[in-house]
Amino acid sequence: MSSRAAGSVLLRHLGPRVFGPVSSAAAATPRSLHAIAGGGERGAAAVWVRLLSTSAAEAKEEAAASKGNAGSTAAAKAEAAEAAKEGEGKKSPVVSSYWGIEPSKLVNKEGVEWKWSCFRPWETYKADTSIDLTRHHKPKVLLDKIAYWTVKSLRVPTDIFFQRRYGCRAMMLETVAAVPGMVGGMLLHLRSLRRFEHSGGWIRVLMEEAENERMHLMTFMEVAKPKWYERALVLAVQGVFFNAYFFGYLISPKFAHRVVGYLEEEAIHSYTEFLKDIEAGKIENVPAPAIAIDYWQLPADATLKDVVTVVRADEAHHRDVNHFASDIHFQGLELKEAPAPLGYH
Repeated sequence: MSSRAAGSVLLRHLGPRVFGPVSSAAAATPRSLHAIAGGGERGAAAVWVRLLSTSAAEAKEEAAASKGNAGSTAAAKAEAAEAAKEGEGKKSPVVSSYWGIEPSKLVNKEGVEWKWSCFRPWETYKADTSIDLTRHHKPKVLLDKIAYWTVKSLRVPTDIFFQRRYGCRAMMLETVAAVPGMVGGMLLHLRSLRRFEHSGGWIRVLMEEAENERMHLMTFMEVAKPKWYERALVLAVQGVFFNAYFFGYLISPKFAHRVVGYLEEEAIHSYTEFLKDIEAGKIENVPAPAIAIDYWQLPADATLKDVVTVVRADEAHHRDVNHFASDIHFQGLELKEAPAPLGYH
């Protein structure tokens, strides 16, 4: 039997299954499978056209079948949008649920619906502004001196670039200050997983520090609107600082924490100068942003001066926590061996 005849027999038996009848215009002019098979390149092209026609027909049928579902989905969306209209007649965005679990509505202590998604009512607090702002860790050993002068040298280009524009300076400072807590917490977290051991609460302490510094940034973003080149500087500085601090923490946690302690001392100095300019009238004492009032539980008539005061108090707490962490390492201990200062705000 020739190869052509064998192909014809095979197509005659398998043809009805592969090339079944279709409800499309392509089925209006049927051709025999033998003719298709015997037509060489033409036959192959015809088979390809028929397959394409079948796929197109099936796609049309699926589209027609899904019209009903699309219609019902559109109706449901319209219904939800209609239901979201309240008092003023403005449309509210429809909040999608997670597997049918609708997000709960939070209220503050006055019973007013909570409008912030970046922090929750139970994460707010009143800053301890009575903390000693003059406390300073005197560098005695070589590692402390290196940490101290490293921070001092970093202050020089900052002073040159920002001068006395303390709003932008604070914004820049907070983008850097929020990095160490995240890096330290992450590395302690991974260490805890590797060693199957508890962290003594230090992971949470460092992550809380990072979150607190990030909220400082969210606040000063409302006060100082950064220009494009300042945003570019933030990207560059954060990229360099994150990697440098990451490797520094891997090599020597006691050095890394000491650096942060001295950075926080410099932050206290910067915010003190900020307050002096506000009191001297060089910087307008504008009303405090709403996010700051809710986060620090400030009075409704709080001003920028009140915000800077509570932020400075936070920095003083971070200073003490990081110097404490470094002292633990200098004693040859691990952080988990000392009680973590949870709730240090």
